[in-house]
Amino acid sequence: MLGHHVKQVGLPPGSLVHIGEVKTARPTLSIIDFSPAHHAHRTDVTLAECLAVKESPLVSWINLYGIHDVELLRALGEGFGIHPLALEDILDTAHRPKIETFDDYTLIILKMLSFNDERGEIETEQFSFIFGENYVLSFQERPGDVFNAVRERLQKKSGRIRSRGSDYLVYALIDSVVDHYFHILEKISDHLDILEQRLIEETDRDSLNRIHFFKKELLLLRKAIWPLRDVTIEMLKDESDRIHPDTHIFLRDLHDHVIKAIDSVELFRDTTSSLLDLYMSISGNRMNEVMKVLTIMASIFIPLTFIAGVYGMNFELMPELKWRWGYPAVLILMLTCAVGLLIFFKRKRWL
Repeated sequence: MLGHHVKQVGLPPGSLVHIGEVKTARPTLSIIDFSPAHHAHRTDVTLAECLAVKESPLVSWINLYGIHDVELLRALGEGFGIHPLALEDILDTAHRPKIETFDDYTLIILKMLSFNDERGEIETEQFSFIFGENYVLSFQERPGDVFNAVRERLQKKSGRIRSRGSDYLVYALIDSVVDHYFHILEKISDHLDILEQRLIEETDRDSLNRIHFFKKELLLLRKAIWPLRDVTIEMLKDESDRIHPDTHIFLRDLHDHVIKAIDSVELFRDTTSSLLDLYMSISGNRMNEVMKVLTIMASIFIPLTFIAGVYGMNFELMPELKWRWGYPAVLILMLTCAVGLLIFFKRKRWL
C-alpha cells in the first residue's frame, strides 16, 4: 500500500503529511521504563499510557511502529511538546539524516538499513527519535529492527545502560544502526568478490547489470552514512545538558565507526568502478580476438579471391583455360598461398 510521495505545494510550514509508503497495517506503541533498580517492558500500549510517563522519574523509551497515522503522531507530539516542524520531518520518510536541537529536546533522523538475502538488495527505513531529559521517543516505519541487543542489555541489572540516562540510550541505538551497516557492507563485499570471479570466467550482459546494480546500492549506502558523520560531530559539540560529558567518550568511538563505514563504502565504490573497467577490458580483449581471427581469415581469402577472379574473366586467349592441368594447378597455388600466409602470421606472432 502506498502513501503520499510528494508533499502538496503551498501547505504552510509544520503541516503534517505522511510522505512515503505505508509499511504496516496498524500502528503500535511500546514503552520500556528503566532505572538501575527497575525495568519494565510494555507492548501495544495506549497513547494515554505513553503520555503518562512524561512525569515519571524513570527513563522511558517510547517506540512507535508505523508513522503513517498522522493524528496519532500529532497527539503524541503535542503531549511531549514537540514542535510541528520536527513532526513534519519525521513524517517525511525521504528526509536526509540530520540532527536538530530544540530548547527541551533533540531530534535525530537516520536511515536503518537491512539486506534482503533473497533479492540481494538493500532495504531502507527511516528511523527518527527525539530525546529529552528522561525520555526517548523513537519512530519506525514498520515492526522489526536492529535493537534486540539493546533491549536485552536493558533487562540486565549489571549493564552500564541501566545506570545512565536517555543520552546513553540514544548512543546505544545509533551504535546498533551503525554496527548493522558493517553487516551490510560485509554482504556487499561477498557479492562483489563473487562478481569479480564471475567476470574473470565469463563476461555477459547480466554481469554488467549487476555491476550497475551494486553501484546504485552503494550510492544508497553513501547517502545514508555520510550525513551521520555530521550528526555525531554535532552531538559531540552539543552544549546543552542533555548529553552528559561521560557519554562523549562513547560518541567519539561512534564517530570513529561512522568514519570507518564511510571509508568502506568509498572503497567498495572504487571496487565497482574497477570491476566495470575490468568488464570493459575483458570485453574489449575478446572482441579484439574475434576481430583478429576474422581479419586473418579475410587476409587469407584475399589472394585466393584474386586468383579465382583472374581465372573467372573467361578471356579466350588465356592459355591456362585450355590447359589439362590448369584447374589442379590453380588449386595448388591457392593452397600454397593460404599455407604461406599462415606461416607468415605465425612468425609475426599474430596467431
